[in-house]
Amino acid sequence: MLSDSVLKALNAVHHALVKVSGGRLGWTASKMMVVDLTTIGRKTGQPRSVMLTSPVQEDERLVVVASRAGNDHHPAWYLNLRDNPEVEVSMKGQSNVRMQARTASPDERARLWPEVTAVYQDYAEYQTQTEREIPLVILEPRE
Repeated sequence: MLSDSVLKALNAVHHALVKVSGGRLGWTASKMMVVDLTTIGRKTGQPRSVMLTSPVQEDERLVVVASRAGNDHHPAWYLNLRDNPEVEVSMKGQSNVRMQARTASPDERARLWPEVTAVYQDYAEYQTQTEREIPLVILEPRE
């Protein structure tokens, strides 16, 4: 399991790569789209940004996975958006897209999980490492 400090360091390095490259690098990982998700901290009320992969996209909807590499606890970004689902997403060529986040319903998860694991098989491995069901989060543009 990766510790919080390792996950934070990896996120900081990823943000730095995007910034130093002028946005030319860092927008794909393991053949998946990368997004920069900004939530509002549930304890601090401050913006919190995390780089995530989106293994599946449907029209303007993005799917991200709250895996935390198979840890038994949900990632902080997931807890933040669960409390405040209004988020901002930056992607290659687009910044600060206002989106609404929600956890996929059981039917949506059943449909999407095979697509997610087909794109990145490690997500299936992460699921075997934890008793919690790893949530899929759907990000949709706000009107």
